[in-house]
Amino acid sequence: MMGGLNTLTIAAAREGLRVGEFTSVELTRTCLEQIEGAAALNAFVHNTPELALEQAAAADARIGAADAPAMCGIPLGIKDLFCTKGVPSQAASRILQGFRPEYESTVTQNLFDAGAVMLGKLNMDEFAMGSSNETSAYGNVISPWRRGNDTAELTPGGSSGGSASAVAADLCLAATGTDTGGSIRQPAAFVGITGLKPTYGRCSRWGIIAFASSLDQAGPMTKSVRDAAIMLGAMAGHDAKDSTSADLAVPDFEAALTGDIRGKKIGIPREYRMDGMPVEIETLWQQGVEMLRDAGAEIVDISLPHTKYALPAYYVIAPAEASSNLARYDGVRYGHRARLAQGDGITEMYEKTRAEGFGAEVQRRVMIGTYVLSAGFYDAYYNRARRVRALIKRDFEQVFDAGIDAILTPATPSAAFGLGEMIDADPVQMYLNDVFTVTVNLAGLPGIAVPTGVDAQGLPLGLQLIGRPWDEGELLNHAYVLERAAGFVSKPAKWW
Repeated sequence: MMGGLNTLTIAAAREGLRVGEFTSVELTRTCLEQIEGAAALNAFVHNTPELALEQAAAADARIGAADAPAMCGIPLGIKDLFCTKGVPSQAASRILQGFRPEYESTVTQNLFDAGAVMLGKLNMDEFAMGSSNETSAYGNVISPWRRGNDTAELTPGGSSGGSASAVAADLCLAATGTDTGGSIRQPAAFVGITGLKPTYGRCSRWGIIAFASSLDQAGPMTKSVRDAAIMLGAMAGHDAKDSTSADLAVPDFEAALTGDIRGKKIGIPREYRMDGMPVEIETLWQQGVEMLRDAGAEIVDISLPHTKYALPAYYVIAPAEASSNLARYDGVRYGHRARLAQGDGITEMYEKTRAEGFGAEVQRRVMIGTYVLSAGFYDAYYNRARRVRALIKRDFEQVFDAGIDAILTPATPSAAFGLGEMIDADPVQMYLNDVFTVTVNLAGLPGIAVPTGVDAQGLPLGLQLIGRPWDEGELLNHAYVLERAAGFVSKPAKWW
């Protein structure tokens, strides 16, 4: 249904709802119909139509009573990493099959308090570990995009692949994502949508199933920069239940979208010019530079010298934290428990449960994490990685202290690749998808991916802007200027 209510942005839907052009129930029904017809994408894995229509009716009542925040009546998809009360919350893992939380994550509670509507839960890489959405217990998510006339199935990116695919295919108006090393920004770039990773601590992590606690951060995946600003305003806020949540006021991010960046300094890091970078990515980056220069920004070459150590440091720290966080899945309290043979004890129960419950990529990362935290290797690997992380953070601090307002880089090293093309190769090749994004997580900074062009096969390409800590408003304004200059309007041709 091209041009239907489901294709609206949050901003346009907000306007239509306010003036009575349509109701949230009508908008929600349209999205539910689209989800039903899009099973081929495998983006939604737990549908909640009754809850959605109930929330939509309540939103309509609020709008009618002129008591409607910006997100009121807006139908969303929720990544399966967010605990949602009474609704399966499985982190796309067999080990959490059947788990229905008795509580609501703070981010989803904030959204529901603002009147947002939950259409259902979205597919993802298992425990958010992956760059292609091929590690899910629910099976692969398929991108709505195709290469020209080729029918090969493409990755929507990961780990928030279900969120990316659903927003790009107009199954929902927006979706929640989480970003540990690029899991909002990389999939957003692959499917031609906007993906914002806020400053670490801007959104509460409470009730979000943990992967790497010092890196994970929730954020919005939307059809425009304005939508990202609106949705972040509803998601963010201090939470006493999360000790890493920042006790800071949430500014009006939408009001920051002035479209004026004259005199702002944009840093271009020389270390992001990688050997073997595709010409298309290099060209897109240069076009982005020219767009910001034409808008009145000053372009400054900068150096982030410890960038080359970011991937190895990330792939020590993240698995170490994962092995610790995932120790709780043991078959004792909740989730999957393996069937035991006569004479099996608690050790066998742990071993069999975890072997059956965790997929290959999660097992790989738990093993790596346990290894780097072990007595003989803690200093050689984990402590060294933490020191490197501090240096990466200092690189950014020095650049921002020198007056840089934002940093422009590619979002991904390529356009979306085909499903199966990399999963069977060397896992390190898959990890290289995060090469431009992991530094932002290691430094706790805000970053946003904005669709800015297409490759020779018609697939979306994105650029990334990195901002000062806690200055998402300024970052969103730079992204808004880039978005308007790029004028990206491409949509996938419907085949599903």
